[in-house]
Amino acid sequence: MSTLLERLTYVEDEPDIRAITEFALGDIGGYTLDICANGVEALHRTQGFAPDMIILDVMMPGMDGIETLRRLREIPELETTPIVFMTAKVLATEIDQLMSLGAVDVITKPFDPIALPHRIAAIWRQAQSASVH
Repeated sequence: MSTLLERLTYVEDEPDIRAITEFALGDIGGYTLDICANGVEALHRTQGFAPDMIILDVMMPGMDGIETLRRLREIPELETTPIVFMTAKVLATEIDQLMSLGAVDVITKPFDPIALPHRIAAIWRQAQSASVH
């Protein structure tokens, strides 16, 4: 795992949410982004992009975020890449389920675009710390 967070893959089917997140993480946060509209697109592009972290929407048509996570984990270069879910599902049991699948964190929607880069950086630091121990 790289010690510096620079490259993010973001997978989201809703164009409005993609635009807000691109502004938040790209323009405000300064991250290099690869934005995918669905899980299939992510599977085709993520390995070549070599992200430091992957952010997945949970509810997407076709291949949902959970299946996308499972399929990304089958790619050797992405086995240990931290994955964060973004979801409107906020019940504790739903969040626990997503974490049990191997996500390093869950960000609930709606989110504060201004605070999002700081949240991602904090999740990165937490994932870095966990990988050392």
